[in-house]
Parts: sequence; structure tokens; C-alpha cells
Amino acid sequence: MLKRFSNLNKGVQYMLIASFTFAIMGAFAKLASESMSSLEVVFFRNIAGVLIVGAAILKKPMQHVGGKPLLLLFRGFMGFVALLAFFYNIAHISLGDAMTYSKTSPIFTAIFAWLFLKEKLSLKAWLAVFVGFVGIVFITQPSGFGFTKYDWLGIFSGVGAALAYTSVRELKQFYDTRAIVLSFMGVGTIGPVLLFLISPYIHAPELDFMLGDFVMPHGIVWFYVIAMGLFATLSQVLMTKAYGETKAGIVGAVSYTNILFSILVGLMLGDALPSLMTSFGITLIVFAGIMVARDK
Repeated sequence: MLKRFSNLNKGVQYMLIASFTFAIMGAFAKLASESMSSLEVVFFRNIAGVLIVGAAILKKPMQHVGGKPLLLLFRGFMGFVALLAFFYNIAHISLGDAMTYSKTSPIFTAIFAWLFLKEKLSLKAWLAVFVGFVGIVFITQPSGFGFTKYDWLGIFSGVGAALAYTSVRELKQFYDTRAIVLSFMGVGTIGPVLLFLISPYIHAPELDFMLGDFVMPHGIVWFYVIAMGLFATLSQVLMTKAYGETKAGIVGAVSYTNILFSILVGLMLGDALPSLMTSFGITLIVFAGIMVARDK
């Protein structure tokens, strides 16, 4: 097994490890969510990134043209709200399902790039988009009452991330990559603080994914929070290395192993095995994502 792994392309190796470490990050986020709100989990996830990126900027100052502050803020805001939905689902549904919803982002990114950036979509890409939407239907399995709250938040985690990624394509022409990352981490740190302050004055159970009280971690929870931040950062570094080593289409396709790792890690945490319908939906979304990745 190790020999086969060592024979793989470097970029594929990096992405496989990144997919696994991202699943572990999700596991620690799920464990931390038992003692704090998903809003607080998002806060700790982002403040760790701010400290790391901030240290990198101090070591090597940013150099960029700038000039798109509103778009930079939009990227940070959409990434933040998508993360709120993602971590709320991690806390309330199986880890595999939460990760699958988030991995619909490449499908939505293809649509938004076509709409806003005028990128052409081939017939193969449009077919992938259709297959992806069919997969979403199989996972959500809407009844006469429509989608559940978790379905809507799951879909939004993919849509929000896609809007953020689409804006990154434009921002890369004007800003240092660290500035773009910091816009996301910064909003994701300041946003929760503001929401902590107003949460006691708002009684809206349907908005509990973005509201919550700050509860100081204690004991083992500190370990969960720190481990979550470390694994999130590690997976980000490995993903960056992967895209630097191999074609984006290949790396993007390999990234879908994250769903498999998340299902396996989720089983260790007590999640149930996906049903036949859900498994079919996951397969369709993975297939669609790989089609989009290879088309690009």
C-alpha cells in the first residue's frame, strides 16, 4: 500500500493527505460543537488562520495593485456565511453528508463563472451541472414538505463557497493571495464577535446557525479547538502544494476523496452509514465534480 502511494504523482499525494486531514478537521469541529455553538467553532477556526496569515505578512509584506475593496469584502462575507452553514451542518448531520454538500461548490462555481465572468461552458460541463443537481435531489430526498433546514444550509454552503471562489478569480489580478485569504479569515473572525454581541437580543430559533453565546472552552474542548485549527491550516497548505505540483483538473478530481474519508471518520464518531439513495446522490455529485474539474 505504501509503495503504491509513493509511486503516485506528488500533487495527487498532497491532495490525498489534504483530503484526509480536512476530514479530521471536520471531526474535531463536530466534537467541539458538542460544547459550543457552531458560530463559536467558526470563530476559533478563523482566528487561528488570521494569526498564521498575519505572521506570514509580517515576515514578508504584501505587494499588490489593489483597487477592489468591495469585491474583497464580498469574498470575505460569502466565505464567512458559507462557513457558518457548513459548520452548523457538521454539528447536526453526518460528517459525510455535510462534506458532500460543501463539495457541490465546483458545480455552482462553473455556473457563476459563466454568468459573471463570461467563461464558456462546454456541453460536457453543462451535463456535469445537470448530473450534480440530480445528485443533490437524491441526497435531500425532498418530500411534500420540501427541503429540510439542513438541506437548504447544505446547498447554501456550496453556493456561498462558489460565489467566494468566483470572486477570487477576479481578485487574483489585483491582490496578493494572502490578502484574499485574510479577507475571508478577517470577516470570519470579526463577524462572529458582532453576532455574539447581538445574539442575546434576538430570539429567532431558525437563525441559530448564525447566533450563539460565547462559552469559554475548558478541558478537552481546548484540544478539539486547537487541533481543528492545526488540521485546517495543514490541509490548506497541502492543497496549495497539490495545485502547484499537478494540473488543476487532476487535483480537483482527487479532492473528492474527502467525502470518502469524511464518511469513514464519521462512522468512527457514531454516524450512520449513508442510505442507498444518499449513496447514489453522493456518487452523482462526485462524478459531476470530477467532470467539471477535468473540463477545466
